[in-house]
Amino acid sequence: MSNGRLGARGNRYRTGYLRSRVWFARRDRWFAEQLRRTGGKLSCAACERPARPRALELHHTDYSGVTYLDGRWFAGEQHEDLVSLHPYCHELLHRLIDRDIVLRSHRDRRAASTAAITRLQRRLAKGTSTP
Repeated sequence: MSNGRLGARGNRYRTGYLRSRVWFARRDRWFAEQLRRTGGKLSCAACERPARPRALELHHTDYSGVTYLDGRWFAGEQHEDLVSLHPYCHELLHRLIDRDIVLRSHRDRRAASTAAITRLQRRLAKGTSTP
């Protein structure tokens, strides 16, 4: 199993789900719930800077809630399966997971994502963004 990114070509998740109405509705629900949980404050999990929902992307720490059945996508991710990140920080997270053999081959995507976010937090706090 790999936690590394798959290319967009032939990847139904990236070319289908992440462009679907189902995903955008799930994304909106996640942000509404997160705003309720945090008293109206959102931030990037990596750089920890505040942000508005439209300035953030969501990273999947678990894909088990994403289902494709009979030509339709179903968004059943738990709230904890998603983490908000600035697009730049999200890209850094994926680069780190893609390049680090331990994170890429980790059996648990959630643990790999958590470890990568912790590393990014340290690096971004020091002012270095190279994964």
